[in-house]
Amino acid sequence: MAEAGPAPLGAALGGVIGAVAGELQEENGVDLRCGVRVVSLEGDATGQLCRAHLSDGTALDVNVAVTALGAVRNAEWLAGSGLASGPWGVACDAGCRAFDVNGLVTDDVFVAGDASRAPQPMFGYQFLAVEHWGNAISQAEVAAHNMVSGETERWPHLAVPKFWSVQFGTEIKSVGVPSVADEVAIVQGSVALRRFLAVYGYKGRIVAAVAFNQNKWFEFYEPLIEQAAPFPPTFRHVDEPAEARPVPAGFPAAANPTQDATVVVTGHYPNERRARLTDRRVP
Repeated sequence: MAEAGPAPLGAALGGVIGAVAGELQEENGVDLRCGVRVVSLEGDATGQLCRAHLSDGTALDVNVAVTALGAVRNAEWLAGSGLASGPWGVACDAGCRAFDVNGLVTDDVFVAGDASRAPQPMFGYQFLAVEHWGNAISQAEVAAHNMVSGETERWPHLAVPKFWSVQFGTEIKSVGVPSVADEVAIVQGSVALRRFLAVYGYKGRIVAAVAFNQNKWFEFYEPLIEQAAPFPPTFRHVDEPAEARPVPAGFPAAANPTQDATVVVTGHYPNERRARLTDRRVP
């Protein structure tokens, strides 16, 4: 059984792609139960583990339990510190400076890595936490630079969120934020063969791409996300399926319409990266 965290793989990909991820788990013997947690473990008369009780009221006969750490941010040690922190992490600005409890930016506390939650201009300035080591590295570089730099020389952290995973021999990669999308299109390969590349759009702009064993062309989409490129893509693809028509992405509607692609990101090196507001809109 895989106990689901705040954003299990299926939810992170959405719709048909989430179904493919779930099938991959189940075919390899994983009893995948999303939205369910272990509430207690029971031992037999000899003290050996024999049963796990779940939050949905069911129980499983088990003899081994694996405890995973890191799904919930350990921010409780910051209680009373005056910082805006909690189970969601530590709120900070795009320059990695922490907010205090009043919402004011501090000038001597910097945050980077999984615990940080910062506004992302490419996704409507919503606060995002990215749990991947690549993000921790790029964010730490920005934080370190800003610690020793004057106000006018500071950098914003504008790296596009990304992650990768290998599950039962299947390589999965994601760039951007799929969960903000309202549409998705399979532009290369075949879902049935589990070798495909999906592109996600929100209100006519590319916001993410996900690849299953189809990574050769994957990095092509990162600059398109930064440039708020039109969705669906109009260019031809290698190994293009017969039907590449966009379909609903299958994610719950956002509570507030804050995910419009309002900026274009320019520059390559951290000292060059900047967001520029754009008035490009799709009616």
